[in-house]
Amino acid sequence: MTAEAPLAGRVALVTGGGRGIGRAIAERLYGEGASVVIADNGTAIDGEGADPSVARDLAAALGARAAAYVESIASPSAAAAAVDLARRRFGAIDIVVNNAAILRDALLFKSEPLAWDAVLRTNLSAAFHILAAATPAMREQRKAGRGGAEGWGRIVNIVSTAGLYGNYGQAAYASAKAGLVGLMRVAALEMQRSQVTCNAVAPFAATRVTESIRPANPAQAAYKERALKIPAEPVAALVAWLAGPEAARVTGQLFGVRGKEIFLFSQPRPAARLVGVAPRDLGAAVAERLAPHFTPLETDLEAFAHEPTP
Repeated sequence: MTAEAPLAGRVALVTGGGRGIGRAIAERLYGEGASVVIADNGTAIDGEGADPSVARDLAAALGARAAAYVESIASPSAAAAAVDLARRRFGAIDIVVNNAAILRDALLFKSEPLAWDAVLRTNLSAAFHILAAATPAMREQRKAGRGGAEGWGRIVNIVSTAGLYGNYGQAAYASAKAGLVGLMRVAALEMQRSQVTCNAVAPFAATRVTESIRPANPAQAAYKERALKIPAEPVAALVAWLAGPEAARVTGQLFGVRGKEIFLFSQPRPAARLVGVAPRDLGAAVAERLAPHFTPLETDLEAFAHEPTP
């Protein structure tokens, strides 16, 4: 490990790593010295079809420290196989980036149960399956002394502000991304004794996901035009830092990246409380003491419609 290659000797698995933000992350981790398994079956943004050349071509372009896993990781056996590939090919599993995602947007009253199931399976359950396979290996590696006194194990869940703010037509996508925040917190708690960190990153960048956004009002149109025209590389830079030696004490946190801006998001904690209020007085008490702390009903597209920092 050197300043030029802080991840030398480390092994990473990036789901959805063949295109967009996932590709930028895989390239960055590789550039900083890590061996990288690119888990991507090359599906369309709606989860239909597959193109194994997406991951294979990227692995070939990166070099000998890269490998492709081209099956869908949305099942326990496939996720375990992806982790096993990393361990067999490169000897360990040090870094996991859960990035794979699909979209099947629809308003609640027009949605289809099968579409909901498909999004939750790819965007949330797959991440659980990957961690269920990777965390035992990370614990074993720690017991064996991998990483020295500081230990080594890094998990990053790629989430979305849609899961924090909500957005029209994205019940499945927002629910899955919100679920990844909860999964992050559990992994951070459960893995801290093994010195494995887990954090979440909400990215702002031009991808297939953002191209598919259909603005519902002028504020959302402004968001798509301004906030989502920025490259994925700054997201990859933060993920690589979280995967590196300087972030050994950073865990359980929720970040956002928008070009040159890095956000640390608050996480839900009590903002106000009522004690001993009689039912007949509840309306007045809520209006006086709780309502000033209510969260505005705005979408993520509206909240971040202002210009990114140049």
